[in-house]
Amino acid sequence: MSVLAANVRASALELWRYPSFSISALLFPPTLFLVFAHAYRQPPETRVAGFAAVAILGVVFFQFGVGIASDRVSTWELYLRTLPVAPGVRVAGRVCSGLGFAAAAAGAVVVVAVATTPPSLSAERWVELCAVLLLGSVPFGLLGIAIGYVTSPRAALPVANLLYLPLSYTGGLWAGPRHAPGYFVVVPTHAWARLLWWAAGASGFSSAAAVLLAVWGVAFGVIAVWAYRRDEGERFS
Repeated sequence: MSVLAANVRASALELWRYPSFSISALLFPPTLFLVFAHAYRQPPETRVAGFAAVAILGVVFFQFGVGIASDRVSTWELYLRTLPVAPGVRVAGRVCSGLGFAAAAAGAVVVVAVATTPPSLSAERWVELCAVLLLGSVPFGLLGIAIGYVTSPRAALPVANLLYLPLSYTGGLWAGPRHAPGYFVVVPTHAWARLLWWAAGASGFSSAAAVLLAVWGVAFGVIAVWAYRRDEGERFS
């Protein structure tokens, strides 16, 4: 087994052994979908796309942000940092396991949506939607990693909550294209939402949204690398 595969397996098993995370990560987004399914009048296709993205946001913020912040102060984490494993391998292992949970959470939303609403997407549209969900999750995964290395364990959870719901709402993931707040067009979740609406067949492709989301991704990546090196320098120099 490769070092990366071992890290992915260890990270995934660690998450499964915390039912408070794994169960809530899989059940909360579908529940949120059912609660707000009829709060905004929008096509079922954009509704399922938006709440699938909300599911992914929850996993990356709380698994990366809160999880990394908590691990940083654990003796096990201190031991792991003494092993001859490149930091990129450990981060990649966490990202892969987190994206696995994110895909499961988004899949739960899709199952509930198909069972309770009539989204009519072609096979091609489903593939495009999955691709946009996966690629769009990368910038927010980097943001979650940055939160984990910048904040303390006590501050990580409030910060994650402070970003999770406001970004979901202001980006239009809950409300859809007809009711999305127009004055928050620069937030990264709005750029992601516009691409999701295109994948769902509700609007045309927006190159501006793709560029904006990529710019946010680069910015979050720079912050994540800086935060990791800062933590490394403060704790192990």
